[in-house]
Amino acid sequence: MTASPSDTTATEEPTGPSALDSYAESVAKSVGALSWSTNFDTVKVLVATDKWTSSLRTAKNELGLIFFSFLSAIHWSNDVEVGDAPTEPVDERLEVLAAVGDLIEGRLVHFSTSLPVNGAALATLTGIYGGANWHEREAAEMFAIDFIGHPNLEKLYLPSEFEGHPLRKSFPLLSREVKPWPGKVDVEGMPETDEDATQDPAAETMPSGVSTENPGK
Repeated sequence: MTASPSDTTATEEPTGPSALDSYAESVAKSVGALSWSTNFDTVKVLVATDKWTSSLRTAKNELGLIFFSFLSAIHWSNDVEVGDAPTEPVDERLEVLAAVGDLIEGRLVHFSTSLPVNGAALATLTGIYGGANWHEREAAEMFAIDFIGHPNLEKLYLPSEFEGHPLRKSFPLLSREVKPWPGKVDVEGMPETDEDATQDPAAETMPSGVSTENPGK
């Protein structure tokens, strides 16, 4: 006999870690991460610099994260050449991020590690993920990171004689000096409504009793 809705008790909301938290924790334990987070529904694990390649190798070979999505970096700095400084002090460093995922569940994990600003160097991932080749070249060019073991750290965008690394906060981008970064937005007025468009502007300013017709006609 099927119970009626009134005979059943209300289902309580599940408590404890979410499925995403549980997955992030399991990935962190598998790769020996220092910490993990799921802020904004994004799995991120922090690994020590000397475990960078071993962590990503485990992710690919044991966790099924075989798809290489991207690699880039962030220059965390309190002193910026142009623009606004951070509202709160930050730990001066270069943070390298690599995102890898699987092809079945659609999971994506962001691996993170920190490097010193001066003499930044990190072992290459090209022996694990072939797709890291281009991304590491870009990061080397833009952030001055030496990817040790990379087969070809040649510049991608800038001429060979170019000096500096444009994505470091200490680099004085001319475009930022000419126009504040990210740039002020020119806000235009709201478009006219159909009623405004059909109304004669002269009728609002012309004194009553005065004709708006062309007196020459």
